[in-house]
Amino acid sequence: MRHVNDNGFAERRKAANEAKKQLLTKFATAPKPTDPDVVAKRAERAAAAEAREARRSEREQAKREEYARQLAEAAARTAAASAEAKAQAEAQEAEAVKSIEQMAADEAARKAERDRRYAARKARQR
Repeated sequence: MRHVNDNGFAERRKAANEAKKQLLTKFATAPKPTDPDVVAKRAERAAAAEAREARRSEREQAKREEYARQLAEAAARTAAASAEAKAQAEAQEAEAVKSIEQMAADEAARKAERDRRYAARKARQR
Protein backbone atom coordinates (compact mmCIF):
# COMPACT_ATOMS: atom_id res chain seq x y z
CA MET A 1 0.00 0.00 0.00
CA ARG A 2 1.31 3.42 -0.95
CA HIS A 3 1.11 6.48 1.25
CA VAL A 4 -0.37 9.59 -0.19
CA ASN A 5 2.39 11.77 1.28
CA ASP A 6 5.12 9.40 0.14
CA ASN A 7 7.27 11.73 -1.93
CA GLY A 8 9.79 10.43 -4.33
CA PHE A 9 13.43 11.43 -4.44
CA ALA A 10 12.90 14.06 -7.13
CA GLU A 11 10.07 15.69 -5.19
CA ARG A 12 12.13 15.80 -1.99
CA ARG A 13 15.09 17.27 -3.88
CA LYS A 14 12.86 19.88 -5.48
CA ALA A 15 11.46 20.83 -2.05
CA ALA A 16 14.98 21.14 -0.61
CA ASN A 17 16.07 23.37 -3.48
CA GLU A 18 12.99 25.51 -3.04
CA ALA A 19 13.75 25.89 0.69
CA LYS A 20 17.33 26.91 -0.12
CA LYS A 21 16.10 29.49 -2.60
CA GLN A 22 13.71 30.93 0.00
CA LEU A 23 16.55 31.18 2.52
CA LEU A 24 18.76 32.89 -0.04
CA THR A 25 16.04 35.39 -0.93
CA LYS A 26 15.46 36.01 2.77
CA PHE A 27 19.14 36.80 3.33
CA ALA A 28 19.36 38.79 0.10
CA THR A 29 16.49 41.03 1.19
CA ALA A 30 17.87 41.40 4.70
CA PRO A 31 19.13 44.91 5.50
CA LYS A 32 22.84 45.50 4.86
CA PRO A 33 25.17 46.86 7.57
CA THR A 34 25.35 50.15 5.68
CA ASP A 35 21.59 50.72 5.54
CA PRO A 36 20.47 53.87 7.39
CA ASP A 37 18.05 51.94 9.61
CA VAL A 38 20.76 49.52 10.69
CA VAL A 39 23.22 52.36 11.31
CA ALA A 40 20.59 54.24 13.34
CA LYS A 41 19.81 51.16 15.44
CA ARG A 42 23.53 50.54 16.01
CA ALA A 43 23.98 54.17 17.12
CA GLU A 44 20.93 53.88 19.38
CA ARG A 45 22.35 50.74 20.99
CA ALA A 46 25.73 52.43 21.46
CA ALA A 47 24.05 55.43 23.12
CA ALA A 48 22.08 53.11 25.40
CA ALA A 49 25.28 51.25 26.30
CA GLU A 50 27.04 54.53 27.10
CA ALA A 51 24.12 55.67 29.23
CA ARG A 52 24.09 52.32 31.03
CA GLU A 53 27.84 52.60 31.66
CA ALA A 54 27.42 56.16 32.95
CA ARG A 55 24.67 55.04 35.36
CA ARG A 56 26.84 52.15 36.53
CA SER A 57 29.80 54.45 37.19
CA GLU A 58 27.50 56.87 39.07
CA ARG A 59 26.23 54.00 41.23
CA GLU A 60 29.78 52.88 41.95
CA GLN A 61 30.80 56.44 42.83
CA ALA A 62 27.80 56.76 45.15
CA LYS A 63 28.73 53.45 46.79
CA ARG A 64 32.32 54.63 47.30
CA GLU A 65 31.11 57.90 48.82
CA GLU A 66 28.69 56.05 51.11
CA TYR A 67 31.47 53.67 52.17
CA ALA A 68 33.80 56.61 52.92
CA ARG A 69 31.02 58.33 54.89
CA GLN A 70 30.39 55.16 56.90
CA LEU A 71 34.12 54.82 57.60
CA ALA A 72 34.25 58.43 58.81
CA GLU A 73 31.21 57.88 61.03
CA ALA A 74 32.71 54.69 62.43
CA ALA A 75 35.99 56.48 63.13
CA ALA A 76 34.11 59.31 64.85
CA ARG A 77 32.09 56.85 66.94
CA THR A 78 35.26 54.98 67.86
CA ALA A 79 37.00 58.19 68.86
CA ALA A 80 33.99 59.29 70.90
CA ALA A 81 33.76 55.91 72.60
CA SER A 82 37.48 55.98 73.32
CA ALA A 83 37.24 59.48 74.77
CA GLU A 84 34.24 58.47 76.85
CA ALA A 85 35.99 55.36 78.12
CA LYS A 86 39.09 57.41 78.97
CA ALA A 87 36.97 60.00 80.80
CA GLN A 88 35.14 57.26 82.66
CA ALA A 89 38.43 55.59 83.62
CA GLU A 90 39.82 58.93 84.83
CA ALA A 91 36.64 59.55 86.83
CA GLN A 92 36.89 56.10 88.43
CA GLU A 93 40.55 56.67 89.21
CA ALA A 94 39.78 60.07 90.73
CA GLU A 95 37.00 58.51 92.78
CA ALA A 96 39.35 55.76 93.94
CA VAL A 97 41.99 58.34 94.92
CA LYS A 98 39.35 60.39 96.74
CA SER A 99 38.15 57.26 98.55
CA ILE A 100 41.71 56.39 99.57
CA GLU A 101 42.31 59.96 100.78
CA GLN A 102 39.05 59.84 102.75
CA MET A 103 40.02 56.53 104.34
CA ALA A 104 43.46 57.94 105.23
CA ALA A 105 41.84 61.05 106.74
CA ASP A 106 39.40 58.91 108.74
CA GLU A 107 42.25 56.71 109.93
CA ALA A 108 44.22 59.80 110.96
CA ALA A 109 41.17 61.16 112.82
CA ARG A 110 40.69 57.83 114.64
CA LYS A 111 44.40 57.75 115.55
CA ALA A 112 44.24 61.35 116.79
CA GLU A 113 41.18 60.50 118.92
CA ARG A 114 42.89 57.39 120.27
CA ASP A 115 46.05 59.37 121.07
CA ARG A 116 43.94 62.05 122.80
CA ARG A 117 42.20 59.45 124.95
CA TYR A 118 45.56 57.82 125.76
CA ALA A 119 47.05 61.16 126.75
CA ALA A 120 43.96 61.97 128.86
CA ARG A 121 44.20 58.61 130.61
CA LYS A 122 47.92 59.13 131.32
CA ALA A 123 47.19 62.63 132.62
CA ARG A 124 44.58 61.26 135.03
CA GLN A 125 46.96 58.64 136.30
CA ARG A 126 49.61 61.21 137.29
